[in-house]
Formats: sequence, structure tokens, C-alpha cells
Amino acid sequence: MNIRISKYLSSAGICSRRDAEKLIGEKKIKINNKICIHPSHKVNNLDVIKFNNKIVKKSNKVVVYKLNKPIKYICSTKDNLGRKKIFDLLPKNIGKLISVGRLDYMSEGLILLTNNGDYSRYLEHPSSNIERTYRVCINNIVKNNDLQKINKGITIKGISYKKVNVAFEKKLKNYNWLIFKLKEGKNREIRNICNYFSWNIIKLIRISYGPYKLGKLKEGQFQKLKTIKK
Repeated sequence: MNIRISKYLSSAGICSRRDAEKLIGEKKIKINNKICIHPSHKVNNLDVIKFNNKIVKKSNKVVVYKLNKPIKYICSTKDNLGRKKIFDLLPKNIGKLISVGRLDYMSEGLILLTNNGDYSRYLEHPSSNIERTYRVCINNIVKNNDLQKINKGITIKGISYKKVNVAFEKKLKNYNWLIFKLKEGKNREIRNICNYFSWNIIKLIRISYGPYKLGKLKEGQFQKLKTIKK
């Protein structure tokens, strides 16, 4: 079966389809020893695909892992500022993996990784309607009216946050713990909402992503979850 080269690279876990277009533009992809010039080029299992002159093989199995991301780590493979990366926490012989979405520098908790770009895209895309759950600790007073405003849907600086549900979890000394559940995963969504209400975030921890749970995984630990046959 013929598929687009960008989809092939994504399925092989090399990168996302969007990043595949960048690699092709940088002339880093070869098909049968010829430089690929367009992401719409179609290939099949008889073609020899190379990235940086190394053969790319598409796996027939989707492997999923989970990682408990510590704070002060980024979810990118490269960083011009020299910050620590989540991929530094993985075994050296684990093979090529991509992260499912991201957590920002000061956020922690569950990060999923997979060898398959299409599965990553499915988990990330808003149309999949997959719920993410976060525990958020703040050191401010929380008004029930403010929680109701969030749950009804609010707009902040022209950005609409409709698919967000927040509930009070518990109070410990001067700290309030909230549970946020959301399905869109917009950029810095929780931080933007908390900033709108002048809530100071002490901790922001993702504890679940769809059917996947952080569980008792310790900070910095990495665990294989399951293999899905395609």
C-alpha cells in the first residue's frame, strides 16, 4: 500500500508529520537514494527510506511508555539554553521515541512516549476528546464563584476555554489543591486560567492522560506500558 512519506516517517516514530515536512525541506530524507523534495511523495514497503543516511524501518507494533517528569525538564529533543530534557532520563538503548504532547518546564507528572507518530497524533488531537487530569496546588483563597465561571467556560485574552472542569480537592494548611480536567490541551491552559484569577501555582502535576495513569511511578521513573499491534 502506498502512503505519503510524511505519514511513513511519523509511523516509524522519526517525527510528527509536520516535522517530517521540515526534514524534507532540509533535504535530510532520501527515497531509494534520491533526495525527497515533497512531503506528498508516496512510498511503499519496497522503497528504501533514509533519514540522515540511516535506513528507516516502519514498525508494525505501537509501543507506549510512561514517564514521571520532574520539574525543570523540557519535553524537546534539543534546547539552545542547555536545559535538561526528558529524553535524558530514558535508557540509551530504548530506540527512537516521541512524546505525546508536552508539559512545560515547571510542570511535572505523567508524560507518555511512543514509537508511533500517528498514535501520538491521535492522543493529542482535540477531535479525539481525550481527557487529561491534573492536580494543582495554589496558595490563594479559592472562591466557589470562580470555579463555576471556569466550568461554564471562560475567554481569556481572546482564547476560549470551554472544555475545562475544575473542582476543589482538599485544603492543607495555607494551600488549596484543585483537580483540573480538560480535553483540548491548549498552550499553558491551566497556568493562563490560574493567572487570570491571580492564583499562584505552587505545583502542577498531571496524573492521567486518557486511560493512562501516573499511579505510583516515582519522579524520573520510566515504565513500558503495552504494545499495540497495527
